[in-house]
Amino acid sequence: MCFSGKKCIFVAKIEDTAMPRKKSGMPFEVYPTPMKGKDGRNILFARPAGGRFKRITEEQIDNYVAKYSLLNRGQLKLVFEEFKHWAAEMLAKGYRIDTPIGSFAPKLRMKGEFTDPDEVGHDDVELDGVDYNPGKIWHEAIGEWMHDGFHKEDRPDASKLLADKERLEQLMRDTIQRHGGAITANIFSIVSGLTYYSARKLLDEWTQGDSPKLQKTRFGQSYIYTEI
Repeated sequence: MCFSGKKCIFVAKIEDTAMPRKKSGMPFEVYPTPMKGKDGRNILFARPAGGRFKRITEEQIDNYVAKYSLLNRGQLKLVFEEFKHWAAEMLAKGYRIDTPIGSFAPKLRMKGEFTDPDEVGHDDVELDGVDYNPGKIWHEAIGEWMHDGFHKEDRPDASKLLADKERLEQLMRDTIQRHGGAITANIFSIVSGLTYYSARKLLDEWTQGDSPKLQKTRFGQSYIYTEI
């Protein structure tokens, strides 16, 4: 993310070896949750290595499909645009749409609390997004590429990283300077090696107390932290 008025996204560069064709299996990492197990230690969960920071753009996937299929470059994007246009009309009419990649249906919500149906008018309901149900489609499709299962990628021990608060504070200040005067939990997680949860928790700690080091401000759907 950038803070100069432009929207920036961390995007992973696609290489042939980064796609499911590789023979080493899907890379994954394990992270601690706030919940404790029977032994008193944090219960772990697994997710694909890179997590929320590992993304590809529409243009990159379009180029990749054109390279390995009979589609020409730009055709996949055109198909998506046409589908979005006509599917939106069907959704606006209240239909659930079944497709080869899952089903889509409109979600509604009340603007207030009602108990009498006769009191509900057309101005009392609003669109609450679209419900997507992939069913088993993706599970089966991805399974065709999972010949080599999974392989674990190790991360630094979060408890050891958190023990050196002085180093993390200096890293936070250096990162803020390099990113236009602000930082997010996502960015701090990347540069520090901490999990997103630990990075956010530490940044929040620095916004509290009698002499806070940071100020937390909402920025779109996330928060940014700036030095005080």
